[in-house]
Amino acid sequence: MQRSAPRLSRVLACAAVPVMLVAAGCSSGSDSGGKGSGSPDSSSSVSAAPKPTQSTKAVEPARFAKLPDVCKSISVKTIETLVPKAKNKNGTAAASSDVASRGGCSWNGLEDKGVKGSQYRWLDVSFYRYASDVTLGSGQERAAENYVKELAKVQATPGAKGLRTAAAPGVGEKAESVSFGLRKTDADFRYASVVARTGNVVVVLSFNGAGYAGEKTPSEKWIVDGALKAAKEAVAAVAAANK
Repeated sequence: MQRSAPRLSRVLACAAVPVMLVAAGCSSGSDSGGKGSGSPDSSSSVSAAPKPTQSTKAVEPARFAKLPDVCKSISVKTIETLVPKAKNKNGTAAASSDVASRGGCSWNGLEDKGVKGSQYRWLDVSFYRYASDVTLGSGQERAAENYVKELAKVQATPGAKGLRTAAAPGVGEKAESVSFGLRKTDADFRYASVVARTGNVVVVLSFNGAGYAGEKTPSEKWIVDGALKAAKEAVAAVAAANK
């Protein structure tokens, strides 16, 4: 009977604290301070249960698994129209350490008209494919982020004059064209770049031209229209390569 009061106080004190704390200070089966002889009570079972681990967030699979042959992503007919005297109609491939993730190709040529002057043209296209990653996000999300970065790079071209950015509907899921003038090699060049995204792939295409020896600089409309035509073919080549 002498132990009943202390034991009652101890039980009441334990009842007033959270369940997880009960296991730490009130799980003894005896008030004598010795080892308990019975099985663990319910509060001990709760404290011993492992905490559930946080599940890894699922990531949307990347839409496209590979890139097309970049130098074949634009038709020979389009190359002949935009770069009529291309040094290499098959294009010159850019060096890449990972052709599954990035690649590029370019064409250039000078159409010499003798005393009537000459027209110079340059066309290049680059592809960037992003894989899905549990720590970085889905390929589509990563491509969308880098689309913004690539567009900003074009818009920040040093020396660009009269720069204009416009939406380019019908070229992938999202695309914009950037046109501007640029003075170099003693000639006035007209540039048009198209940045487009299709799934987890970003396409960056640039087309420019200049007139020499009295020839006029090509018009902004002609350059922009040519860039858009080539960009549409490049974007379509991504889907074709993944069929």
